[in-house]
Amino acid sequence: MPPKPDGPSYSFGLAAARYEMVETQLRRRGIDDETLLNAMRQVPREAFVPEGAEEFAYADTPLRIDEGQTISQPYMVAAMIAAAAISRGDRVLEVGGGSGYAAAVISRIAERVYAIERHASLAEAAARRLEKLGYSNVEIRHGDGAKGWPEYAPFNAILVAASATDVPSPLREQLAIGGRLIIPVERGTRFQVLRRIVRKKAADFEIDDLGSVKFVPLITGKDGE
Repeated sequence: MPPKPDGPSYSFGLAAARYEMVETQLRRRGIDDETLLNAMRQVPREAFVPEGAEEFAYADTPLRIDEGQTISQPYMVAAMIAAAAISRGDRVLEVGGGSGYAAAVISRIAERVYAIERHASLAEAAARRLEKLGYSNVEIRHGDGAKGWPEYAPFNAILVAASATDVPSPLREQLAIGGRLIIPVERGTRFQVLRRIVRKKAADFEIDDLGSVKFVPLITGKDGE
């Protein structure tokens, strides 16, 4: 468990709110994997929200961050990790690193996490934040998430925090055999479904739809291009 920096945002009240969030927002909704619940307890979400929004860190809602992006609600972060069945020893890719919060949670379970963020300012801020908090097994870079991160493939799990009209083929190709890809996919103009794609064999993928969701769109390229 990484050390907690000093400061008012790490008050007993917020720590208590974090534990309450795990019990009321996660466990009561069916998230029951203790390794995952412990990871959610360990990571201080208040360190990943905008300054002044710390009191809302454990609200059951996404919160806006810079560049028009959001930090997903705690339940959605946990639900995607649970759907990906992340376990000890896994190598995980996250597309849409944002504030770095989901990568930090994943890092408490997986062996190594690679996160890509298309906005340079968010990627740089997240990298500084993760380093300050001591999450040494996370690497985040500025880039086009739709292209994945081939240098570190194959991945046991890939989580995409933005909705796509089609699943980018590089992400499928970078899954290990048995690997799980979790991605919101658009169905029409106002509907998205969270999809799990499991690579059974080199060219054999099992697809399941896990329910309706709402995410910002996945934009190819990176800012400045």
